[in-house]
Amino acid sequence: MDWQPDEQGLQQVLQLLKDSQSPNTATQRIVQDKLKQLNQFPDFNNYLIFVLTRLKSEDEPTRSLSGLILKNNVKAHYQSFPQPVAEFIKQECLNNIGDASSLIRATIGILITTIASKGELQMWPELLPQLCNLLNSEDYNTCEGAFGALQKICEDSSELLDSDALNRPLNIMIPKFLQFFKHCSPKIRSHAIACVNQFIMDAQALMDNIDTFIEHLFALAVDEDPEVRKNVCRALVMLLEVRIDRLIPHMHSIIQYMLQRTQDNDENVALEACEFWLTLAEQPICKEVLSSHLVQLIPILVNGMKYSEIDIILLKGDVEEDEAVPDSEQDIKPRFHKSRTVTLPHEEERSQDDEDGEDEDDDDDTLSDWNLRKCSAAALDVLANVFRDELLPHLLPLLKGLLFHPEWVIKESGILVLGAIAEGCMQGMVPYLPELIPHLIQCLSDKKALVRSIACWTLSRYAHWVVSQPPDMYLKPLMTELLKRILDSNKRVQEAACSAFATLEEEACTELVPYLSFILDTLVFAFGKYQHKNLLILYDAIGTLADSVGHHLNQPEYIQKLMPPLIQKWNELKDEDKDLFPLLECLSSVATALQSGFLPYCEPVYQRCVTLVQKTLAQAMMYNQHPDQYEAPDKDFMIVALDLLSGLAEGLGCHVEQLVARSNIMTLLFQCMQDTMPEVRQSSFALLGDLTKACFMHVKPCIAEFMPILGTNLNPEFISVCNNATWAIGEICMQMGAEMQPYVQMVLNNLVEIINRPNTPKTLLENTLSLLPAITIGRLGYVCPQEVAPMLQQFIRPWCTSLRNIRDNEEKDSAFRGICVMIGVNPGGVVQDFIFFCDAVASWVSPKDDLRDMFYKILHGFKDQVGEENWQQFSEQFPPLLKERLAAFYGV
Repeated sequence: MDWQPDEQGLQQVLQLLKDSQSPNTATQRIVQDKLKQLNQFPDFNNYLIFVLTRLKSEDEPTRSLSGLILKNNVKAHYQSFPQPVAEFIKQECLNNIGDASSLIRATIGILITTIASKGELQMWPELLPQLCNLLNSEDYNTCEGAFGALQKICEDSSELLDSDALNRPLNIMIPKFLQFFKHCSPKIRSHAIACVNQFIMDAQALMDNIDTFIEHLFALAVDEDPEVRKNVCRALVMLLEVRIDRLIPHMHSIIQYMLQRTQDNDENVALEACEFWLTLAEQPICKEVLSSHLVQLIPILVNGMKYSEIDIILLKGDVEEDEAVPDSEQDIKPRFHKSRTVTLPHEEERSQDDEDGEDEDDDDDTLSDWNLRKCSAAALDVLANVFRDELLPHLLPLLKGLLFHPEWVIKESGILVLGAIAEGCMQGMVPYLPELIPHLIQCLSDKKALVRSIACWTLSRYAHWVVSQPPDMYLKPLMTELLKRILDSNKRVQEAACSAFATLEEEACTELVPYLSFILDTLVFAFGKYQHKNLLILYDAIGTLADSVGHHLNQPEYIQKLMPPLIQKWNELKDEDKDLFPLLECLSSVATALQSGFLPYCEPVYQRCVTLVQKTLAQAMMYNQHPDQYEAPDKDFMIVALDLLSGLAEGLGCHVEQLVARSNIMTLLFQCMQDTMPEVRQSSFALLGDLTKACFMHVKPCIAEFMPILGTNLNPEFISVCNNATWAIGEICMQMGAEMQPYVQMVLNNLVEIINRPNTPKTLLENTLSLLPAITIGRLGYVCPQEVAPMLQQFIRPWCTSLRNIRDNEEKDSAFRGICVMIGVNPGGVVQDFIFFCDAVASWVSPKDDLRDMFYKILHGFKDQVGEENWQQFSEQFPPLLKERLAAFYGV
């Protein structure tokens, strides 16, 4: 017998649905309470489905809302629906998927996929066969409704559909979908492609039908419906990633097709097509297949880089002055703090932070974040990196016309083009820069804010070149103008100028020292002027300045300018305010730069960091004990606080001792080092290392507890945690001396294992992954040679190869002393790999005298041991440069 509603109950539910459409918050609250009550009745959900599918007399929004409330109930507690209720809902969905209203069809589709994703695909075996069957219906609504539901299921459960759990339904579904590529309705053609597109990335069933699929796609290439064209473009972009072999035979015509689609009148189609160039640039065949088409492609991409009229409206491009308008909170993107990573000083490579160089003005947040302009710019950027200067003959003739164009929108796009190619075409652009840079500096005072802001970004992309020229030529005029823009009356320009200035600081470093007074005046003035969002970027510019000029900032007049406004902000912010993150990061850089100059400010800053760590740990403990009653804490507060404490320890050195003595930081550190979150452990070990260097007397009593924790964290899966733990162990060795002996076995085997890992691709971080263990093993050997030397043979070769690559410094010095002492204890351990040791010794430019004597003794001892003749044979294997250096420095 079919379920029937009780009339009074039905009226109650309808009234509730009507009320819930009211904008009044009080009414909304009553509705929520009422929903809670009604959910106590098992058949409440029957009423909801009944309104959705049967009450055709009601208006569509009410019926749809009934379905959406039901969907939320399904999401929250479908498992506890009584069997008859669940069956009734499922039956009603399938019987009414062809409702005359497209809104109701879509709502039922959402409901079906929500039930399916609750693990019900297995428990609802008739669902897929029935939906596939309904596709054959003569009735358009039924076919479209079933397809809409299938598309949602394909999006939500693609992996399950291609698994044995359901007996691989895709083998039937994909050929079925392909039949509909030729359907007379564009909506249905579009559904069909969208369904198949879900499986391009990894489904075997599609690969079995790949040729039919590609053939059908080509047949739809010139479809009159934009949604269909968009899905065709999306399919081709994905196939380019996973089945390029299938596209190569047709590549010429696909490129021609994509050139047309990138200029499609429908911006959504053009955007999908533009992704093709981004994806193609990552393929090894890019150069070969695209070279002959650049002449067509480049003008199309350049043309796509203009702001559209709608962009300009959304960006309020006609509003020139808005500095007094407060920011709305949703404009401010969440900040993520990157935990402190220990890198060695004097590293050969500077890590190029490229995340901000990836794309132009990141400040179009008011637009959907991705649009044709951004995609075209990104494509030009990656293609410039593939083709390098070969791109310029197609670009330069266009650029001239754009950069000096009277219409601001066109001129703006030209400046963006110039910025997009900066990384890839730098070599070829150099001859034009003496003319272009002054023009761009002029554009910084253009009357249109959007031109000023893009000029900031593009100039930052050429900062490296600017800094390489005599300072009076370009650096000084650029800096002067950028500082004016930091005080612009337009917020977007302020933001772009601040970011550009931070990039300039990183490139110029100490070149900025003569202008410090002027720079600080500007940045401090901006404090009083900026709204919320740009303040956060200003902190970053100040922190970067401190990192770039270092101890040159430690002058009374500079401290007087900079510290009061920073401390005032620090006092205004509450402990739970996320704006503390960028401010703490900034202060950490400032403390490290100012060193003893930070002393007058350190006590309240130190105390507050300790409090932040303590609060977070307490909150985490409450949450772990009663997860139902307490919220999980945001551990970023603790991480940022630990990092600022590291900055203080590094900057203040031994002066931090009294602060540590008067606090419980060591107890807190013991807990942080065992936190479940890797970033917390990472920052704890950095702080442990810095405290070890600054005030070891407070660390020493804890060593017995700390060492086992350090040992268990020598796990290269968490690369930064492992790095920082390794570094801390090395610093502890240098303080403990021979007392390190009981702890050697806890850490040595792991370190030897890490140093022997096969070479992964060397990023800067992974470079330190073999360097830091090498240094720490050397230091362990220096203080406890008897314990470490027996293992020499297991690590000497990778030890030598990683340490030959760093410049002379303290760390390298202590590590090499260790290796020399160990060779003294176990000379046999180095015999087989002696050539590597010779090479590592030769990497020193000017070792201290006593270290040079140690090298001399070992080299000559080995030579005397093997005899003149054998030494001659042995040294024949040396590369000429190595031979020369050893002869010159050590007379062997």
